[in-house]
Amino acid sequence: MIVGESGLGKSTLINTLFNAPIAPTRDTPREAANTDASKAVEINSFTADLEENGVRLRLTVIDTPGFGDFINNTEAHKPILKSIEERYEQYLEQESRVGRKNIADNRVHACIYFIAPTGHSLKQLDVAFMKELGTKVNLIPVIAKSDILTENEVAEFKERILADIKANNIQIYYPSVHENDDPETVQEIKSIISRIPFAVVGSMQTFENPAGSGVHVRGRKYPWGLIEVDNESHCDFVKLRQMLIRSHMEELKEHTTDVLYENHRNLKLGEGFGTASTNPAKFEEEKRAHVTKMAKMEAEMKAVFQQKVAEKERKLKQSEEELYSRHREMKQQLEQQRLDLEERKKRLLGGAAAAARNLAGTPTQQKKGLFK
Repeated sequence: MIVGESGLGKSTLINTLFNAPIAPTRDTPREAANTDASKAVEINSFTADLEENGVRLRLTVIDTPGFGDFINNTEAHKPILKSIEERYEQYLEQESRVGRKNIADNRVHACIYFIAPTGHSLKQLDVAFMKELGTKVNLIPVIAKSDILTENEVAEFKERILADIKANNIQIYYPSVHENDDPETVQEIKSIISRIPFAVVGSMQTFENPAGSGVHVRGRKYPWGLIEVDNESHCDFVKLRQMLIRSHMEELKEHTTDVLYENHRNLKLGEGFGTASTNPAKFEEEKRAHVTKMAKMEAEMKAVFQQKVAEKERKLKQSEEELYSRHREMKQQLEQQRLDLEERKKRLLGGAAAAARNLAGTPTQQKKGLFK
């Protein structure tokens, strides 16, 4: 999910992260269609299939056009919060089913929040949004278009942002250091943490740098020089990409499941208790909903049970038929063997009788003596 005021380069940064035109920019008809006089924050999602070095990734990006673009932005965060919680509810509903083999995970695993490069401190809008969403999603603050600030201004701005985050008890995502991590990994994680909030620059344009070298780099060109997107000495884009895509993608998903979603799940399950004494009407409504849900689950379980019984009966019948066929075949083989043995017996007995008759019909020859 990407959140921030218009004109901070949200779509450009997403396209730069994945080096592909995933998110529509202002120049596309899709963006132009959304720049109407709407008075509400929109939730637009789009999916893209990416492949890099043989690894395929299905990415869903959720854009929030209209955020912070109105005179009164006190409730600008509510549609975004509602969208995140609805996705948790959809996942919880799927988990409650009998068959849970193919659960579609549409939860938001990371929210990149774009902070305007004012160089001063967080706006009230920034504080309100980050405070509300920090406990619901992995919140990753970035300083948008940081190339308009000097190196010293970026460092001072980061200090002010972190001070505001601490003062307002805002929860943001920090990569975890584990006991079994090797020293090199620990150092890399600490290096990523030291860059938060990330000062980023996005651009899909390439320039030859140095001129005549044949080497092309992504960046933004100014009269005074070239800002390279993939140069760590120019901005924190590389560290952000490393954390999101390479080193901590699975950890972001695990933190969503084990902490953020689990908190939401426990809260929702806990809401069903302790309401009967204070609100009988609501209790009856929840009771009816619970009975309906249990009836639905019972029907699903019954259908699954009947399906399994039918499958088992089919397999037993098939096995019975195979056994009967094998028994009949063996019986036929034994009968054939018996007939063969009877035939051999007759032949042997007939041959013995014929030999006896021949022996009886032949005259006995006596040996003649010397004087006979």
